[in-house]
Amino acid sequence: MIKGDIMKLKAIALEDNDSLRTLIYGILKDRGYEVHAFSEPFLSPLCHDYEFPCPEGHICPNIIITDIDMPNMTGFEFIEYQKSKGCKTQHIGIMSGSWTNENIKHAKRLACHMFNKPFKIGEIKKLLDECEKKLDRNSKLIDMQTVVN
Repeated sequence: MIKGDIMKLKAIALEDNDSLRTLIYGILKDRGYEVHAFSEPFLSPLCHDYEFPCPEGHICPNIIITDIDMPNMTGFEFIEYQKSKGCKTQHIGIMSGSWTNENIKHAKRLACHMFNKPFKIGEIKKLLDECEKKLDRNSKLIDMQTVVN
């Protein structure tokens, strides 16, 4: 990601481990992302019972990075909930410390990029490199602050 790009990229990071969440937040922030990091999906403004707030043709974050095993709602449940509301997030990364065959199949069905925990920083950067090459630079991003209010 070139820091001089016109479009500000936005990311949601969901990880209940404080150290890993802080690390993911830092990696994204260093690349110029506006980052919203939460210890569980229910704390995210995207996980509320109102209609999906994005107007037609808009997306919320460019990327979501989530753990599978989260409190109160799994990463899979969060992704499925977002998709059921019409979420247009372009890229989703999902991580686990104990991938099962069923979880791998589930992640593939949801078109998620998978990586292991503990992860190497280079893995996250590689995911971001791949995602940034494929981003639709013409997408209009919703103001995440309006979602929070």
